[in-house]
Amino acid sequence: MAFDPQAGGTPTLEQVAALAGVSRATVSRVVNGSPKVLPDTVAAVERAIGQLGYVPNRAARALVTRRTDSVALVMPEPDSRVFSDPFFAGILRGVSRTLAPTSSQLVLLIEPAEGDDQRLLRYLRGGHVDGAIIVSHHGRDNVLQELAQLPLPIVFSARPLGVDVPVASVDVDNVAGARTAVEYLLSKGRKQIGIIAGPLDMTAGLDRLTGYQEVAKEAGFAEAVVYGDFTAEGGEQATVELLDKYPDLDGIFVANDLMATATLRVLSQRGLRVPDDVSVVGFDDSVVATTTTPQLTTVRQPVEKLGSRLTELLFAKIGGADLTGPEIYGTELVVRGSA
Repeated sequence: MAFDPQAGGTPTLEQVAALAGVSRATVSRVVNGSPKVLPDTVAAVERAIGQLGYVPNRAARALVTRRTDSVALVMPEPDSRVFSDPFFAGILRGVSRTLAPTSSQLVLLIEPAEGDDQRLLRYLRGGHVDGAIIVSHHGRDNVLQELAQLPLPIVFSARPLGVDVPVASVDVDNVAGARTAVEYLLSKGRKQIGIIAGPLDMTAGLDRLTGYQEVAKEAGFAEAVVYGDFTAEGGEQATVELLDKYPDLDGIFVANDLMATATLRVLSQRGLRVPDDVSVVGFDDSVVATTTTPQLTTVRQPVEKLGSRLTELLFAKIGGADLTGPEIYGTELVVRGSA
């Protein structure tokens, strides 16, 4: 019997099949995305679904396909940082744009309670998502090793430190990007160049420091290094420390834009002119780079593209592709008023 939308109730798979003139099994294959259905049949089933307003039972579908149509974006950082750092917003835009034409929904997982990494691992082991993208990870404890060994498709936003199994990752060439920044400062006549580095338990922090140190060694200037945490507050503290330790600096490379905004404020407060007295270069080319006075010279990384590519690789792994190893993208220097 055909479904009467005026009579109330919920349309069933059988009623879709009757309206489309196909078997229940054929409707099921169409709903589950099987490639083994002729295009004309798919069109007929989709018309029937639209006419009846049929909504597939996700729970039943998951039992058959072993898919949840959900993927996790794991950002093991405090919510205050996730929602204030433009880097995370860019990654999220890239992920969302790539998910939009699919049937999958996004589950955002941020830093668990202190010492409760096992809660995250239990969730990812529990069959709640089809795969996970891990962003902004720190090389602490053994949670990264455990994540990499989960029986779940996973991709990382950078090579995970301390992990000894093959993984898929997407990142930029942070060493080369940092070299570009420091070499540019040298080209502008800066002779005493310091760095506000990121955390050394993160790939970006470690690699950007490495790029700075390589140029310092080649150019023969003394290293001037302090460490921040990629936040504006941490950047302010680190800038004060750097200027107190090395008052004669005429150039500063800051390992991300948020910290660099604080560096510009501290320099202004101390009566130092940018770029006349001290030139500053950041890293990211995030939206904040154009809100500072002067605007920030910075190393651009294609953050949205990284988010999009992470999602593409995850879907490939969910589909059975055996992908390991890093994909590395280039950076470019964007020159503005701070240098």
